[in-house]
Amino acid sequence: MNQEAIHLNDMPNVGKVLAQKLEEVGITTPQALIEMGSEQAFIRIKTVDSGACMSMLQALEGAVQGIRWHHLEQGRKHELKQFFDRIH
Repeated sequence: MNQEAIHLNDMPNVGKVLAQKLEEVGITTPQALIEMGSEQAFIRIKTVDSGACMSMLQALEGAVQGIRWHHLEQGRKHELKQFFDRIH
Protein backbone atom coordinates (compact mmCIF):
# COMPACT_ATOMS: atom_id res chain seq x y z
CA MET A 1 0.00 0.00 0.00
CA ASN A 2 1.07 3.56 -0.56
CA GLN A 3 2.77 4.60 2.67
CA GLU A 4 1.44 8.12 2.16
CA ALA A 5 -2.18 7.01 2.48
CA ILE A 6 -3.08 8.79 5.69
CA HIS A 7 -6.79 9.14 5.07
CA LEU A 8 -9.20 6.54 3.73
CA ASN A 9 -9.84 8.55 0.58
CA ASP A 10 -6.09 8.51 -0.17
CA MET A 11 -6.49 4.80 -0.91
CA PRO A 12 -7.27 3.53 -4.42
CA ASN A 13 -11.02 3.14 -5.08
CA VAL A 14 -12.05 4.99 -1.90
CA GLY A 15 -13.94 8.16 -2.67
CA LYS A 16 -15.92 10.41 -0.40
CA VAL A 17 -19.00 8.17 -0.19
CA LEU A 18 -17.15 4.94 0.56
CA ALA A 19 -14.91 6.71 3.08
CA GLN A 20 -18.02 8.00 4.88
CA LYS A 21 -19.52 4.51 4.98
CA LEU A 22 -16.30 3.06 6.38
CA GLU A 23 -16.10 5.75 9.04
CA GLU A 24 -19.76 5.17 9.91
CA VAL A 25 -18.95 1.56 10.80
CA GLY A 26 -15.83 2.44 12.81
CA ILE A 27 -13.12 1.96 10.17
CA THR A 28 -11.37 5.31 10.23
CA THR A 29 -7.86 4.72 8.90
CA PRO A 30 -6.26 2.91 5.95
CA GLN A 31 -4.40 0.69 8.41
CA ALA A 32 -7.65 -0.32 10.11
CA LEU A 33 -9.14 -1.30 6.74
CA ILE A 34 -6.06 -3.29 5.77
CA GLU A 35 -6.00 -5.14 9.09
CA MET A 36 -9.72 -5.92 8.92
CA GLY A 37 -9.72 -6.99 5.29
CA SER A 38 -12.24 -6.34 2.58
CA GLU A 39 -14.74 -9.06 3.50
CA GLN A 40 -15.14 -8.04 7.14
CA ALA A 41 -15.29 -4.37 6.22
CA PHE A 42 -17.99 -5.18 3.66
CA ILE A 43 -20.03 -7.11 6.24
CA ARG A 44 -19.91 -4.06 8.51
CA ILE A 45 -20.98 -1.76 5.69
CA LYS A 46 -23.91 -4.06 4.87
CA THR A 47 -25.26 -3.34 8.37
CA VAL A 48 -25.73 0.34 7.45
CA ASP A 49 -26.16 0.05 3.67
CA SER A 50 -28.33 -2.84 2.51
CA GLY A 51 -27.60 -1.80 -1.07
CA ALA A 52 -23.87 -2.44 -0.78
CA CYS A 53 -22.91 -4.17 -4.02
CA MET A 54 -20.26 -6.39 -5.56
CA SER A 55 -18.48 -3.35 -7.00
CA MET A 56 -18.07 -1.95 -3.49
CA LEU A 57 -16.60 -5.22 -2.28
CA GLN A 58 -14.12 -5.22 -5.15
CA ALA A 59 -13.29 -1.58 -4.45
CA LEU A 60 -12.52 -2.46 -0.84
CA GLU A 61 -10.29 -5.35 -1.88
CA GLY A 62 -8.43 -3.12 -4.31
CA ALA A 63 -7.95 -0.56 -1.55
CA VAL A 64 -6.55 -3.23 0.75
CA GLN A 65 -4.16 -4.36 -1.98
CA GLY A 66 -3.29 -0.79 -2.97
CA ILE A 67 -4.52 -1.16 -6.56
CA ARG A 68 -7.47 -0.12 -8.69
CA TRP A 69 -10.18 -2.78 -8.42
CA HIS A 70 -10.03 -3.36 -12.19
CA HIS A 71 -6.57 -4.88 -11.66
CA LEU A 72 -7.61 -7.53 -9.14
CA GLU A 73 -6.54 -11.04 -10.14
CA GLN A 74 -9.33 -13.11 -11.69
CA GLY A 75 -8.99 -15.75 -8.98
CA ARG A 76 -9.49 -13.15 -6.26
CA LYS A 77 -12.47 -11.67 -8.12
CA HIS A 78 -14.00 -15.15 -8.20
CA GLU A 79 -13.42 -15.61 -4.45
CA LEU A 80 -15.06 -12.25 -3.77
CA LYS A 81 -18.04 -13.18 -5.95
CA GLN A 82 -18.50 -16.43 -4.01
CA PHE A 83 -18.29 -14.52 -0.72
CA PHE A 84 -20.78 -11.92 -1.95
CA ASP A 85 -23.23 -14.62 -3.07
CA ARG A 86 -23.01 -16.34 0.33
CA ILE A 87 -23.82 -13.24 2.34
CA HIS A 88 -26.19 -11.53 -0.08
